[in-house]
Amino acid sequence: MSLLLKNCYLVTPGFEHEDMSVLIENGKISRIYAPQDILPEADEVRDCGNALLMPGFVDVHCHGRSGFDFCDASVEAISTIAKNKLAEGVTTLLPTTLTLSYEQLAAALQSAADYAASANDGCKIPGVHLEGPFINSKLIGAQNPAYVRLPDIEEVKKLNAIYPVKKVSFAPEVEGGDLFSAELLAMGVVPSAVHTAATHGEFLAAYCHGMRNLSHFCNQMTALHHRDIGMVGAGLLHEDVYIEFICDKLHICPDMIELVFSLKDVKHIQLISDAMRASGMPDGEYDLGGMQTFVKAGAARLANGALAGSTLQICDALKNVFDITGISLSELVRTTSDNQAKALDLGKIGRIEPGYAADLVLLDDDFKVLSTYVDGVERYSCK
Repeated sequence: MSLLLKNCYLVTPGFEHEDMSVLIENGKISRIYAPQDILPEADEVRDCGNALLMPGFVDVHCHGRSGFDFCDASVEAISTIAKNKLAEGVTTLLPTTLTLSYEQLAAALQSAADYAASANDGCKIPGVHLEGPFINSKLIGAQNPAYVRLPDIEEVKKLNAIYPVKKVSFAPEVEGGDLFSAELLAMGVVPSAVHTAATHGEFLAAYCHGMRNLSHFCNQMTALHHRDIGMVGAGLLHEDVYIEFICDKLHICPDMIELVFSLKDVKHIQLISDAMRASGMPDGEYDLGGMQTFVKAGAARLANGALAGSTLQICDALKNVFDITGISLSELVRTTSDNQAKALDLGKIGRIEPGYAADLVLLDDDFKVLSTYVDGVERYSCK
């Protein structure tokens, strides 16, 4: 089966141009055609009207959407999340857990395994992201303090046996945290810092054991200070450290977005949603890991006013950054998919190049999603 997407404004890392065409065969990108090229025949041809064609987005930090949370631990929950993430252009997702009991985490990962084994029509789920429970209770944020515990590689191994764990976000300064990074890497799992009160020196101990990722950068981590640059300073100073960024203009103000993009190599920034179950839903009252959460004007907060995840969609995050920074799409596109694929070794996704998976998103000039393709199959259309 072949599909020709013609008349696209193609955007891929390091390149963007109008009137391009892409031939897809057997779920993979077969060839790219320039405006002057003679186009081949195909089983199906779609004229894209010069809409933006980008690699499908990769969201590596997302708790929920459309009324469901990954930790609801049901196939219905994960299937609904995975299908509705397509509407924001996401083709690969790492469902993200909360700080909960082992039994609750195991049930959530079992739902991911059941989803993967079923005939599904949502985005790809190559593995999961454990956010917590190995965090610092002094920077608890919207996590549940009742379930905080010390790093335990055996617990991760047991969870990984249920469904692949791709990333674990934890506080590197807690007891055993620095060596935990090396233990995770030995398993093929990416270690990342989150909900952490670490000094720069404490971060360096984990860095020496392989830590190269910071989750929801700036939020619930030690701020930049002139006598200790903390975790925020670490993310800016160390060029090889990847940072997740919630660009909803709420978790991160526009000035900070502009500052970080002016200082940090765009090849090491990953746009994430950190979305909770209220994403794609109306304002109201929602549950987050057993805690009451209130959503007003799209902002999710606990009763004490603390931010409780987001309702952000990745297509809107991209628009926000583009509007604020003016950086070319051929560079910003790295932040929506390619950087994530490289940081987590997710294989040939995140680029529009021959041999890569035909995971693609078609957007209008306002970054609204028109269509989303997974392995060359249109799984979402706005029509």
